[in-house]
Amino acid sequence: MLKPLRQGLPPLDPTAVSEAASCALPARYEAVREARHFTRATLERWDVGERAEDIALVVSELVTNALRHALPGEAADAGEDDCPGPNSSPVRLHLMHWTGRLVCAVRDPSHGTPVPRESDDFSAESGRGLSLVDSFADGWGWHPLAGALSGKMVWALFLLPPAESAD
Repeated sequence: MLKPLRQGLPPLDPTAVSEAASCALPARYEAVREARHFTRATLERWDVGERAEDIALVVSELVTNALRHALPGEAADAGEDDCPGPNSSPVRLHLMHWTGRLVCAVRDPSHGTPVPRESDDFSAESGRGLSLVDSFADGWGWHPLAGALSGKMVWALFLLPPAESAD
């Protein structure tokens, strides 16, 4: 999954993640707010600096896309009583932090290819999600999952400025 994250960057050891966090998201649109809250709280703990709002925006778009396009039928409209438990949640957010970069990734059960809408109408109510991801992230992509996990992982990469040292 991490191979494309190394393109044009110094080598990245997937086992050398300095910090990681993950949360299961329910199959309802309130999950977008929950994902944003989880992301902001995590990024504050990690002190990622000025990119935090860009990362939170991208997480919102990736989770919205997963709920809107990757869940079968009306799953994203399910009420709280219909929400699956954390182990069976169809959508999961992962945040991984290395020195100098951060990856946010959203897992969903769909095998469909995420494709940015080809439209110059930026006033449209929907269809801008991946264009926003492309604008705010330093790179993004997706990978099909294999083995016990079915579906795909859509990820966005953020390059982080060096931490300022206290003198």
